[in-house]
Amino acid sequence: MSEEPVPGSVGVSRATGEPAETVSAPREFDLSYYGWRVVLAACLGVMAGFGSLFVYTFSVFVKPLAAEFGWSREAISSGFAIAAVTLGLVSPPLGQWIDRLGPRRIILICMTVYGCAIASLSLLHFGLWQFYLTCFVLGLVGNGAAHLAYSRSISTWFHRRLGMALSFVMVGAGLGAMILPVVAQSIITRFGWRAAYGSLGGLALLLGLPLSWRYIRERSSDGKKSATIIHSGMTWQQGLRSFSFWIITAILFVSSISMNGAITHLSALLTDRGLTAGNAALCASILGGSSLLGRVVVGWLLDRFFGPRVALVINLITALGIFLLARASSFPAGCIAAALIGVGAGGEAAITPYLLTRYFGLRAFSTLYGLTWTFYAAAGAIGPVILGRAFDATGSYSSLLALLAAALGLAAATNLLLPRYSDSFATGVH
Repeated sequence: MSEEPVPGSVGVSRATGEPAETVSAPREFDLSYYGWRVVLAACLGVMAGFGSLFVYTFSVFVKPLAAEFGWSREAISSGFAIAAVTLGLVSPPLGQWIDRLGPRRIILICMTVYGCAIASLSLLHFGLWQFYLTCFVLGLVGNGAAHLAYSRSISTWFHRRLGMALSFVMVGAGLGAMILPVVAQSIITRFGWRAAYGSLGGLALLLGLPLSWRYIRERSSDGKKSATIIHSGMTWQQGLRSFSFWIITAILFVSSISMNGAITHLSALLTDRGLTAGNAALCASILGGSSLLGRVVVGWLLDRFFGPRVALVINLITALGIFLLARASSFPAGCIAAALIGVGAGGEAAITPYLLTRYFGLRAFSTLYGLTWTFYAAAGAIGPVILGRAFDATGSYSSLLALLAAALGLAAATNLLLPRYSDSFATGVH
């Protein structure tokens, strides 16, 4: 039996003398390959995770919380910001723990705390401090219940089909973004927002724990399941000295400000302009559906074309969607804007881990991914708050959204500065 290589590295099979990626490639196309079971478990875990369930349903709770407690939109958005900032600060050490201990045990701990914290929001009674404290806890464990943790395991199982594998994992986030806002709004309408939070917390535990316990493993150099494996690639210190890392991070920062701001206030913005709560939730669902499409299409493109060029196109599509949202005043316009933003949100989720793997290998993948999340989360905290403040001050989101769209368009152009992949870590199309 030929020895299979670690994905992310290029070697020679001792049994055949052929390039390692040639030996491993056919198995990645086989549906019986164990890696696809890991993908399915990760897909459902991500669907219930922080980046899907908490982020995409947040906007449908803004008005119910404001009506219940009299909080301003800026105050409620600050809860999202607390979660985002906390998530960003803990992501680098969380990434180091994943690199050292393996993703499985981190996922199980974080998903348990995360699901319970979501459910506990149904017990809000004591004011903003309780809401903020819960958001802080969600930020502490959020990336352990999101694709940062799952991507490490996936990247060890795939090389030639890495883009598609990552995109299928992120299909879970797209399904969550498409389904969960409508589900949450329906529960809120019929039973109230407390029942909605309790139901979402239970769903997170149901989808996140059993399959992760059963299937999430890393792949060893002999192709077998393992808990913790050391892989080739740059150290995180070498990654931080790379110009490519900072280009990827800068683009992600601008994208996060724009996308998270728009997504968080989407429902409130559209209902302010005359849409019903149901139609606004449907626009949010369309955003989730288009993000699902974006994930699959981008995964297919990444396996066939140079990643930074794919990223350029996706970032420009996102910028266009945000610009259209700034002017949307009808249901069709809201649907189009949401669909374009969703394509960008879906594509970005697959692009970043893919590029990190191709430029830096797997040795410190989770640590470097965690560092990008620090910047992503800081920007994700800024976007909703500044949009909430803009609305509280002017009664409109339009001018700031247009400015954010322009900034993202300029940031997209910097993808052209990224160099060719390192031959040590990639064998794809350049």
